[in-house]
Amino acid sequence: MMFRRGIQCDLWLLNKMKIQLLVGVWLLLVLVRENGVRASIHEYKNEAFTPRFNSYFFHGGSEGLYASKILDPPKTAPNDDNSKPLNGKSFIRFDSITVRRPKEIAQDQNEWQQSTGVVEAIIVEVKDSNKIGRAYMNSNAICCNPTLAKEGVCKVGEVIIHDDSDNPGWPKRLQIPFMAKDEEANMVLQTVEINKTGMYYLYFMVCDPKLKGTRISGRTVWRNPEGYLPGKMAPLMTFYGFMSLAYLVLGLLWFLWFVQHWKDIIQLHYQITAVVGLGMCEMSLWYFEYANFNATGSRPIGITLWAVTSTAIKKTVSRLLLLVVSMGYGVMRPTLGGITVKVIILGVVYFLASEALELVEHLGNINDFAGKTRLFLVLPVALLDACFIVWIFSSLSKTLEKLQIRRSMAKLELYRKFTNTLAISVLLSVAWIGYELYFNASDPLSESWRRAWIIPAFWTSLAFILLVVICILFAPSNNPTRYAYETGDDDEEGISLTGAGGVIVGGGELVERKDRKVLMAPDHVFGLGEDVEEDKRE
Repeated sequence: MMFRRGIQCDLWLLNKMKIQLLVGVWLLLVLVRENGVRASIHEYKNEAFTPRFNSYFFHGGSEGLYASKILDPPKTAPNDDNSKPLNGKSFIRFDSITVRRPKEIAQDQNEWQQSTGVVEAIIVEVKDSNKIGRAYMNSNAICCNPTLAKEGVCKVGEVIIHDDSDNPGWPKRLQIPFMAKDEEANMVLQTVEINKTGMYYLYFMVCDPKLKGTRISGRTVWRNPEGYLPGKMAPLMTFYGFMSLAYLVLGLLWFLWFVQHWKDIIQLHYQITAVVGLGMCEMSLWYFEYANFNATGSRPIGITLWAVTSTAIKKTVSRLLLLVVSMGYGVMRPTLGGITVKVIILGVVYFLASEALELVEHLGNINDFAGKTRLFLVLPVALLDACFIVWIFSSLSKTLEKLQIRRSMAKLELYRKFTNTLAISVLLSVAWIGYELYFNASDPLSESWRRAWIIPAFWTSLAFILLVVICILFAPSNNPTRYAYETGDDDEEGISLTGAGGVIVGGGELVERKDRKVLMAPDHVFGLGEDVEEDKRE
């Protein structure tokens, strides 16, 4: 979100953005359907190696993994890895990894030579990254050279690794050798067990310049002791389960309140009910989506798409609810009048932008999309959030001014509490955005991955708290005029409507409707005639 005063929402720009986002969402859905939806199963499809210093590398994935709970499991045959997952174990499993070198390079090799090149898989905990390559001789070299080989530090053609004395055998090195003139080399099915909690990175590396142009295919499976959820996402499953119960309790209380005062229900209460219901569905879908992900290691497009869409709808409807409440809808005016179209357009565009961003964040591999791609989709959402904020507080300012002029003290107090709540939430949001920026900037390698779940959890919790406040402030009441949209003097001391003949005001005097028009006349003196005309049109 960006909070800047003076941001204006140009309708022409919104319509143009709407078309672009529709195309973008369609393309994302097509891409996801073609590639499938994976997460802890990292797939490689003929991927190229990238040159770096004196090596070529390919990033095979990175995840936070907890230490295994079972340190000495029974031994299993290599071909049992797929059929018998290691319960209570944390591991990285290499499935059907194949590397292919260019044909002309393979033909130049000696057919009687046993090994004619090697690709290495390096697994390293992020805090031990300085034990790879450049730690030696203050050099950027990653691969061993003849000088270091003579000193017995490493072997030519291999990655330089300094073993961890506290954790022997780590960083982990696995080799995939090319034999004679073979174009392809297949990695033996292997499972690397994780016995130390940390953020682990997997790199496939080539040190031989003759292997330039080599490509890799296959997949790796990453698993935590409790399931396939990545470490930074695992706490969110528990959180979503808790939030599902919280929304359920809120929904039950609101339903009882709703039924108790069903005769006094207004349109605004139906909208609040819709938001509560959407929140229940959203949290439930995310919980079951994470539970399925944890059990299988993959994210089926169906349930993930439903969860993503429910989040986008709920975010949109929640913002629209805040906007129409700030305009006085259901309290000062029966409809939104001429601005209804503008509100709908803003809502539709925000839904499309939010849907596109959620698709990018939750579909595909967890580290598939580059930061630039995400930034491109975050900016429209941030701009639209700023539009909502400016419009909400601008409308609240006008609503408070009108209520103060009309001396509607009960409604004025209601809206002051609502305004204070929104102001506090905005301040908390700004502070949290600052913390989020600091967190991401100070932790580029995700070393603090165990605390990362708190960031999305905060936004979900803040939205729930705001909804609870709205439910309390605008709850159904025995007083049928608490939310009556009147344009005249609706002082809290004259708030009881009777029959069709008149209104009771002040000390109990009955005033006929003709006389009531006279009471409304001062509104025009204070420049509120425009609202009266708008109400007539409605």
